[in-house]
Amino acid sequence: MLPEDLSALSRELDALAEAIAEDAAAIAAPWQSWLEGSDFADSASNLSHYLALRHRDLRDLQQRLMAAGLSSLGRSESRVMPTMTAIRRVLALACASEPAALPNGAGDFFAGQARIAARANATLGPCGPESPVRLMVTLPSSAAKAPEFAAHLADLGVEAVRINCAHDDEAAWAAMIAHVRAAEAGTGRRMRVVMDLPGPKIRTGTPRKAKATPRLHVGDHLAIARKNRISDVPASVSAIECELDAALDATRVGHRIHIDDGKLSTRVLTVEEWGVQVVVEAGPGEKGYKLKPEKGINVPDAELAVPALTDDDRALLPFVARHADAIDFSFVQTPQDVADLQSALADLRPDDWHKLGLILKIETRLALRNLPSLMVAAAARQPAAVMIARGDLAVEVGFARVAEMQEEILWLCEAAHLPVVWATQVMESFLRTGVPSRGEMTDAAMAVRAECVMLNKGPFLLDGIRMLDSLHLRMGEHMAKKSHLLRPLRSW
Repeated sequence: MLPEDLSALSRELDALAEAIAEDAAAIAAPWQSWLEGSDFADSASNLSHYLALRHRDLRDLQQRLMAAGLSSLGRSESRVMPTMTAIRRVLALACASEPAALPNGAGDFFAGQARIAARANATLGPCGPESPVRLMVTLPSSAAKAPEFAAHLADLGVEAVRINCAHDDEAAWAAMIAHVRAAEAGTGRRMRVVMDLPGPKIRTGTPRKAKATPRLHVGDHLAIARKNRISDVPASVSAIECELDAALDATRVGHRIHIDDGKLSTRVLTVEEWGVQVVVEAGPGEKGYKLKPEKGINVPDAELAVPALTDDDRALLPFVARHADAIDFSFVQTPQDVADLQSALADLRPDDWHKLGLILKIETRLALRNLPSLMVAAAARQPAAVMIARGDLAVEVGFARVAEMQEEILWLCEAAHLPVVWATQVMESFLRTGVPSRGEMTDAAMAVRAECVMLNKGPFLLDGIRMLDSLHLRMGEHMAKKSHLLRPLRSW
């Protein structure tokens, strides 16, 4: 590259750094009330700089930096301004300019990575020697009566267990936790207890099948009724209740409604007093779709003005606040949702509520859009992490986009110096059958970029834990977040 090209590149980087600093200040301004007296200020600052950087199209600049042997913007998530400073310093030296006027960013170049590790330890527990990635295992209902299950998890080095409060009751949860604590005492291996608040239940209720269409096919009409209004639906149409009226309140003609993790995709034709009438657009297959209760409903085109913390959640909180090390916050969408939960926890544990971990489950389009402010609102006051709830998220943003959004969430969390939980359908077929698929093993390998992976139940769970630990131990020698570590290749 010619000297004049390097000089032009240096001037361009100087101007870019100045513009990013200005834009970042505007991005971070609404966060300041949350950050007063918080140790999260530096991380929030880096997040604002990363957003300012990535609002620009950097592809041409990135290529020219690569040609000069200087590209590192593509790995700058946890250290935006230190990276800019390092590049500008080298360019200044190459142009025979005086670099001393630039601030020395070397001292804090890797500080973001250290913050991520510390926050992962605080929220999810330290990693064991088996793997560089923590494992969180969802406890099945049977774990309440099977103390040996928790002992097996502790023996295998599982760092955290998850209790889904949508199932079972306080007596069962107390038994599960007692078994976990006994397993810890027997093995000397600490396991964090994460309790999952159910949140608003946007699910199907009682179905009513029309005699002419016992199963739904593409082109069929379906009535989705408000709770206790299915009797008002014309008898000629198959119908099912929605357990949350607010979901139908927010729905308009033309909106999509997905049922059962997208197995049935519909579009709203009419809005009625009793609910909505939809047409089936995709999903049922040749055999058709059989309506069932207790299946999830997603309304991706509507924004639900529903508090994430429900009355049922508030009733569970005294138990959760006493026993949990961290809380999975379902359906969180706004900073107000975070504030509501933090206020409720402060009432229950006024002296030390801020020691409870808070895991933000990103499940909806609105949560995705609000992710930066959600992270700051949570992490400014307590240990926090982000769960990529890939099941609901895929239905919300579309299966074609879920991989892209997963990557972007990983980048934003790294910029905010927050740990990530990689969740939903990890090694699902292996846990169920003992036979892995190529796709799920690749997916599981890429989970090494997160701080924690969540596994659900299955008869081959313990074998799956061993396999995942082995896989991540190897992959962890190759990758750290987006960076390739350049371990020697041993296959050739």
